Amino acid sequence: MRILAVNTMSRSIALAALATGILLLVPLAAMQFTDEVVWTALDFSVAGALLFGAGLAFALLTRTAGTFVYRAAAGIAVAAALMLVWVNLAVGIIGSEDNPANLMYAGVIAIEITGVLLARLRPAGMSRAMFAAAIVQMAVAVIALAGGLGATEPPGRLGILVLNGFFVALFAGSALLFRHAARSRGARKPA
Repeated sequence: MRILAVNTMSRSIALAALATGILLLVPLAAMQFTDEVVWTALDFSVAGALLFGAGLAFALLTRTAGTFVYRAAAGIAVAAALMLVWVNLAVGIIGSEDNPANLMYAGVIAIEITGVLLARLRPAGMSRAMFAAAIVQMAVAVIALAGGLGATEPPGRLGILVLNGFFVALFAGSALLFRHAARSRGARKPA
């Protein structure tokens, strides 16, 4: 049984590494044909670490999950975290990527990770963790809008509202799916 778990994890790591390599070929190929894409070795390293980390996180979150709903919830949670970090590093949500106000989004990721660890991958706890991440995401938007942070830079107030709303919807959607998985799991337990 333990050998099977090791082989499954090794396969997950290999798949995450392969997917990361394939995805990094896209900007590498684009650099050959246009001057619009200019990535440095640091860009490739950071992108590779983010993509591989997201793939590994998904594998770890779903290694014991048997239901499609739980896997979908985990996929949305990982994708939301990946996109939140990626957007902030690339262009920023509150003004440009250089605006220090964007560092508030580290709190969203910290809440998500802490919640996942405290939940021990149980769907009910995962649901609460994702709802907490959605609330913190919303709080960052409220702070940014109320404080006028990044209001004069793109994407502006409307952009900040829309982008944060998108991430709130992802975290809340993940939370609802985890809640559904928890209820389904509870319904299947013998009395």
